[in-house]
Amino acid sequence: MTAVLTTNLPFPVFRRGKVRDVYDLGSRLLIVATDRISAFDCIMPEGIPDKGRILTQVANFWFGATRDILPNHLEATEVEAFPAELQPCATQLRGRAILVRRTAPLPVECVVRGYLAGSGLKEYTRTGTVCGVPLPAGLRNADQLPEPIFTPSTKAEEGHDENIDFAAMAALVGHDLAARVRDMSLALYRRGRELAGERGILLADTKFEFGLLPDGELILIDEALTPDSSRYWLADAWRPGANPPSLDKQFLRDYLEALPGWNKQPPAPNLPDDIIQGVRNRYLDLAARFGIKI
Repeated sequence: MTAVLTTNLPFPVFRRGKVRDVYDLGSRLLIVATDRISAFDCIMPEGIPDKGRILTQVANFWFGATRDILPNHLEATEVEAFPAELQPCATQLRGRAILVRRTAPLPVECVVRGYLAGSGLKEYTRTGTVCGVPLPAGLRNADQLPEPIFTPSTKAEEGHDENIDFAAMAALVGHDLAARVRDMSLALYRRGRELAGERGILLADTKFEFGLLPDGELILIDEALTPDSSRYWLADAWRPGANPPSLDKQFLRDYLEALPGWNKQPPAPNLPDDIIQGVRNRYLDLAARFGIKI
């Protein structure tokens, strides 16, 4: 199997992110998910075969399952529905590309946490709060929170995103818009938690991104509830106090955390075949639970 690490289409490049190559088609954007994978804000030298197709199909599932809560940026998900100028690239695009409406993205990532894990656990251990939200004393790793909490972060072009509180977010985008984004994020998370739970998975946390259309309408953009942007735990193996088995990037993070000599700065280390296959298997397992065939 060969991983797709980059694309080179005959259209203006809008941006290349850690995973997605975005092309400028005027009033619309073409988003192509490669097989690149990042951890600790570093792109790994090797990709995960089929990862871009998995991410795209999982995100499309969730865009469809949440559009009654908030509209999203999707215009077309099938190559056959793409404009004629994209048809010569159909083989490269099939299954890993979407055509979307162009928006003005909000300068924040909107994280919702239903369980204590990751950077939230580290902050809670120090302060008893997560992004300024006070939590009960005595919580352990992977404990379920009394209620899901909204914990935004900055969207850094370079370096690491930084957790911020709601007041800091309101200073960036305005209080009314911040409150609407918070409420939509919590509603989207609850939908995700409900549907994942029906499939034997706990949605521990996730992040959303939002954009504004020219008329000011708020919509969901980027990706939604993918294993790149979420923590998915196996419900039957969840035990508070320890990291549960997951169907997301945590398998890769755990490997890198245990790797001697890497300081989480570029260049990232090479990944052995068993780690690449382990990530791929977990992403495929998640997709299959939602009836997605890759």
